[in-house]
Amino acid sequence: MLESPLPQLDRLFDYLVPAALVPDAHAGVRVKVPLRSAGRTARGYVIELAEQGDYGGSLSEIDEIVSPLPVLTPEVWALARRLADRAAGSACDIVRLAIPPRFVRVEKAFLARQGAAGGAPAEPSGPPVAGVLTGYSGSDAAHLAEPGARAAIDAIATVVPVRTADGVDHTVGHWALTVAELAASVFRGGESVIVAVPDYRDQISLEQALSHLGVGNAVVPLDARQARNDRYAHFLTALDGAPHIVVGNRSSIYAPVSHLGLIVIWDEGDSLQSEPLAPYVHVRDAALVRQEQSGCRLAFVSHSRSTEVERLVELGFLHQVFPAPRYLPRVVPTAEQDDADAPQNAARIPTAAWQVARKALESGPVLVQVARPGYAPVLACQTCNAPAACTVCGGPLHVGRAGQRPSCTLCGAIAANWTCSHCQGTRYRFASIGAGRTADELGRAFPGVRVIVSDGERTVLTVDARPALVVATRGAEPVASGGYRAVLLLDGPRMLARESLRVAEDCLRWWSNAIALSAPRAPNVLVGVGGELAKALVTWQQEAVAGSELGDRRRLRFPPAVRIATVTGAADTVATALTDLRALLSDEEWAKMDTLGPVPVDDGGVRAIVRFDYAVGGAVARHLRALVVKNVTSRRAKAGRGPGYRPPPTLRVRFDDSEIME
Repeated sequence: MLESPLPQLDRLFDYLVPAALVPDAHAGVRVKVPLRSAGRTARGYVIELAEQGDYGGSLSEIDEIVSPLPVLTPEVWALARRLADRAAGSACDIVRLAIPPRFVRVEKAFLARQGAAGGAPAEPSGPPVAGVLTGYSGSDAAHLAEPGARAAIDAIATVVPVRTADGVDHTVGHWALTVAELAASVFRGGESVIVAVPDYRDQISLEQALSHLGVGNAVVPLDARQARNDRYAHFLTALDGAPHIVVGNRSSIYAPVSHLGLIVIWDEGDSLQSEPLAPYVHVRDAALVRQEQSGCRLAFVSHSRSTEVERLVELGFLHQVFPAPRYLPRVVPTAEQDDADAPQNAARIPTAAWQVARKALESGPVLVQVARPGYAPVLACQTCNAPAACTVCGGPLHVGRAGQRPSCTLCGAIAANWTCSHCQGTRYRFASIGAGRTADELGRAFPGVRVIVSDGERTVLTVDARPALVVATRGAEPVASGGYRAVLLLDGPRMLARESLRVAEDCLRWWSNAIALSAPRAPNVLVGVGGELAKALVTWQQEAVAGSELGDRRRLRFPPAVRIATVTGAADTVATALTDLRALLSDEEWAKMDTLGPVPVDDGGVRAIVRFDYAVGGAVARHLRALVVKNVTSRRAKAGRGPGYRPPPTLRVRFDDSEIME
């Protein structure tokens, strides 16, 4: 396999291994090979070896074996190939995510340790221990210990105390303890575990829970925060054949562990679990394919499941696991209140929320979740309410902190002597209130109380048990020692106003994750939101919303009821591609798909959306990939350009684009 971004090179090539390189030539090693043109070379990996036999042709020889270490395991290669075919992409793009860049010094140290240890790694010693899963029934724990078990687990929405191996006490979400118990039971049976989490906050909590259970030494972290040499060192540790517990972000799903016994995906609905690089494979899809190939156990753990997981549950592919008895946080929706303070309860921070916060501050910290970071992220003309725009570049204006002059978010120009381009007004107002201004307001309302801000600009991981008002944007909430004594969920209507197919399930997940940071029986105030979403939180039955959303998607033929592929490029190229696709598909396959568009896009081209049933996904991906290769290879050098020039590709294809319905 060659490391090349060119789609026409996404296939295997035959090379001759010189006699001098035979001892180090193994499947999975890095190599350097010649290309046909201009004496160039390319890097790649050996996928398989075979005898030359009766082949009478002439083969180019491998130039160099870069390293004798087989870093691309057969399992990971098969996974990369399968995922690339499913997404109409290149396998080398996935291999690039799976295997970190090489560091010679790190590799030499690893080989020296391997040589000193000697012998083959131990085989699995037996089945995982079907121990107690805290907060769940024994039958569920036993089911999850069975080979090939697949489950959607509803996490318990509270916090628990843990003590790490160094004797330090911490507070973590109960979900971390659940995942750690699953991982520890499988690891103690001699098998490896992969746990993919959205970001480093979740990773820290999980590592603390694993240390609490006595398996902290088995953890191999693989995440984007690591220095590149550290990441490669940990990658090689996962490769050594011994059982490990790999914990990291979405790319950890490709860890080269042997004897894989369990894959756990925490909060797979988080947008961070979606890979932003081609071929854009979501960690959920990678986990499903890897589980199918390896036969390991698979668990999706969350407080609020996505419609994709709900679909798998309704198909019977995933077994539902709920706490026993079901845990019900105390949720109070202000929109459902009908009392004398109803007008005040319509405010951004209504009377009921003030009262809850004031009482809770007597015993500990209070979390206030807001929609936006910054001070005043959006400004508007006070006269005509039009968005305030920069007079230099037309970008939106904002105020970064209290007392600061408005400035442009794009060019940074200070909006001195600003004038509205619509009505010539000269005064603006705050159209949106961010975490910074919310903190100022709360500081004035609760004098003498600490106010802590955690957002994209200021990172706070934990807070102690002393009284404090913690203002955080969604996803940036710190963990409080002992849990928050109250949680205020503000800006709900603003969050729901976002134009997105996923807005309901996203908001439900954001609110559920914040509520799960509260202490047992602490009040959680949902401001300004009622109806089905409020009912789901009060009864803690988020799966009902996921089921309702999935039903709507089926009626509208939207994902995940169907798969989609976007075809983008010049108008004539897209039209030709859709015509060719129709010719390549059979009548039966064509009957299971339809197209939307084409519609214009920002770069001057057009985009069409192809919708199709899962049953024909393989055929659609195969044919669209062939059309991309055809488009690339059929381009010709333009007049006046050098002989090596090729115009850029005019056809792009992306499968399962989660942003297309935004």
